[in-house]
Amino acid sequence: MKTTLWEPVSTEKTKMEELTRIINNNHSQSINNYEKLHHWSINHIPEFWEEIWNYCEIVHSESYTQVVDDVKLMPGAKWFTGAKLNFAENLLRFRDDRVAIKFKSEDKSVRELTYLELFQEVEKVSNYLRDLGVQKGDRVVGFLPNVPEAVVAMLATSSLGAVWSSCSPDFGTNGVLDRFSQIEPKVIFSAYGYRYNGKHYDSLKKLNGVLKELPTVQKVILIDNHNSDEINPKFEFISYNEILDSNPKPIQFEQLPFDHPLYILYSSGTTGLPKSIVHSAGGTLLQHLKELHFHCDLKREDTIFYFTTCGWMMWNWLVSALSIGSTIVLYDGSPFYPDGKEMWKLAEELKFSVFGTSAKYIDACREHNIFPSTFSKLPKLRSILSTGSPLVEESFEYVYKHVKRDVHLASISGGTDIISCFALGSPTLEVVKGELQCRGLGMDVHSYDENGNAIIEKKGELVCTSAFPSMPVYFWNDRDGSKYKNAYFSTFPSIWHHGDFIRISEKGSLKIYGRSDSTLNPGGVRIGTSEIYRVVNSMDIIEDSLVIGQEWEGDQRIILFVLIVDDLPLEKDMIDQIKFQIKNSCSPRHVPSKIIKVKGIPYTINGKKVEIAVKNIIEGRTVTNQDSLSNPETLNQFRNIPELLN
Repeated sequence: MKTTLWEPVSTEKTKMEELTRIINNNHSQSINNYEKLHHWSINHIPEFWEEIWNYCEIVHSESYTQVVDDVKLMPGAKWFTGAKLNFAENLLRFRDDRVAIKFKSEDKSVRELTYLELFQEVEKVSNYLRDLGVQKGDRVVGFLPNVPEAVVAMLATSSLGAVWSSCSPDFGTNGVLDRFSQIEPKVIFSAYGYRYNGKHYDSLKKLNGVLKELPTVQKVILIDNHNSDEINPKFEFISYNEILDSNPKPIQFEQLPFDHPLYILYSSGTTGLPKSIVHSAGGTLLQHLKELHFHCDLKREDTIFYFTTCGWMMWNWLVSALSIGSTIVLYDGSPFYPDGKEMWKLAEELKFSVFGTSAKYIDACREHNIFPSTFSKLPKLRSILSTGSPLVEESFEYVYKHVKRDVHLASISGGTDIISCFALGSPTLEVVKGELQCRGLGMDVHSYDENGNAIIEKKGELVCTSAFPSMPVYFWNDRDGSKYKNAYFSTFPSIWHHGDFIRISEKGSLKIYGRSDSTLNPGGVRIGTSEIYRVVNSMDIIEDSLVIGQEWEGDQRIILFVLIVDDLPLEKDMIDQIKFQIKNSCSPRHVPSKIIKVKGIPYTINGKKVEIAVKNIIEGRTVTNQDSLSNPETLNQFRNIPELLN
């Protein structure tokens, strides 16, 4: 029995309805609901994306000659051929006194930056980078907390046509090097430190270790944000404030092709270094604006917040709201410091229109009996966005009972791989408990069975059967494109296979059931098993190991199975040591929830660990093709493990 929790009172003034009217008028259609609009958008892909380009008034110096060459060419479809534009110029189209960024950290009051001030800072940093010799195609990276300077650095980088990449400062030295060493950055932005959960953490020691292994770095730019008088860097740098003291020259926005690289994001696999995923300026811009304008109904007078770090793609997504002229809110710190109420109080204080967070955060608020409606008035709050993992039904009910009854709750799903969403919300549709409202406009998403047949009302694999602008341009250092093809197109040739289990209803709503592959997704942050293996398998006490993600209480937790040398017992101090090493070398997100001793690790005949088979056993699914295993008898030990029941 489906339970409707919210229905729109009126949709006439939404941008989604405005877009529907435009398409009806321009293309002689009579579309009167979202499902028909989506159907038109995936059957008229060039026309649809041209309408998005026009509506969003993409700032460009040269127009396109063709929207897309072949929507069934995946990978390889070419978008908006001939167009020239600059990503930063599109995000800096407003230069007035409206607040562009509001920033809050655990230990500081709210800081504001107007659109004019933002432009002026970007102008100075852009000119400094240009004088330094940064050119289009060069890589500039951030090892930064979620501060306004990170936005400025990214925009300054993209204004030159250079490529931006970032890592959260809670990553260990090895985790940072696994990413940055692949792309050989010329400049690195960092901060003295950051605060989390009431504690100060020094970033400089890690940074020093990173710089020793990054010979390509020509300049370090340090943001003076924490106790700088007490810390003496062991390397040469220039202060960010010193750059701001300079006299700026007029900014020059490099005009570049639609598919020119903008961002490098990272997604790990089961082997090797994290995949370095290159996203284009035009594809990122167009996809983000489609989602912000129509699926979020975002307007200039709105204030939008997403709880994120600079290392999660939702940061990139949030920043794109600057192109609409909205106010974006950045928060740096723990969402539960000091008492678990801070984010909701901030929503009231700063008058959030859109509140974005993870399903894990909403679940945690529910579990800790945090009831925002009792201490925060949220008259401006129109939408709550939840991503990272499936939002459980109990959390849907929690939002409407204990946060706000009249709010559009949109559970959304996509990922780093596409820097956007496959499924999300619409302000024109009802909210049903436990469901994602709809497939994204222009996203030809289906559920496939194991034979590649589209299915309805049954669980299958999430696929996308037509190209879309925000597909990766390529993977860094993947000269023949084999890594790219193997990542998404090896299961169903020429069809994007995302690695999620999904069910699509007759009316077009969706349910996401978690990962169908071996990628880990704790708290909505996708990480690969390879990074954990590299740490664990280097420890003398560990003979072998296997990592899986167990679906647990609407999220996913990491489970590490270890084969101990000489069959020694797994003691508490050994568990603590393993967790410490993983946290120190990778990040806190990589630390397993459970570490369990086993007698053997299952392998295929050709020597690959069988993570998916073990995951299926633990979650009660059938394991097929055991004939491909060299030691199938080892699978039995993973059945009915008591430690995995709590």
